[in-house]
Amino acid sequence: APTRTTTKPHQPPDHHHPPTMPAPTTLTLLLLLTALNTILACHHLRPRDTTFAWDSIKTLKAMAPIPPQPCQHQQAPFPFPDTLLHNTHPQQAAATAQHILEKLFAILSAQSTPHHWDDQARHRLLNNLHHYIHHLERCLPANRMLIKRQGPHNLMLTINKYFRRIHNFLHAHNHSACAWDHVRLEVRASFQRVDTLIRQMK
Repeated sequence: APTRTTTKPHQPPDHHHPPTMPAPTTLTLLLLLTALNTILACHHLRPRDTTFAWDSIKTLKAMAPIPPQPCQHQQAPFPFPDTLLHNTHPQQAAATAQHILEKLFAILSAQSTPHHWDDQARHRLLNNLHHYIHHLERCLPANRMLIKRQGPHNLMLTINKYFRRIHNFLHAHNHSACAWDHVRLEVRASFQRVDTLIRQMK
């Protein structure tokens, strides 16, 4: 007689066991790898970091010569929160520098810039700003918005307030050539501050 084979009935999976969670050591390792990748990204930019701010100041000088009519400048109508420059965290420094450069890009993109400014140099400066902002994004982790919110007095709001004063100053003076020349001095000072922040990205 032929041999009859029997099959074992299918048993449903056991749902009583909870899903396996990653071990704490695994999570710690992932966080360390993320931080390492961020640091390496910042270090990868170091050759360009050392020249970006000063190259931008040279382009700014070519873009915005002294106005034909002499201007009388008031003393520091835009106080900058220098506490933002006293930073020892590389990612925080990168986030601060990036936000400052984004605000500079917005100001220099305005259509109300003086007629005696050189458009070719302005477009070259805006192009350099755009590319460097993109490079700085590599220094920020996936949770860069959390990094940005950390710092003295919420650094994003503090920087926004500083640049809002500049916009209000231009509006109050009808975007005159002398008003823009005062802003030019602030832009130059901002590039110097960005250079300080870049050196803290080591």
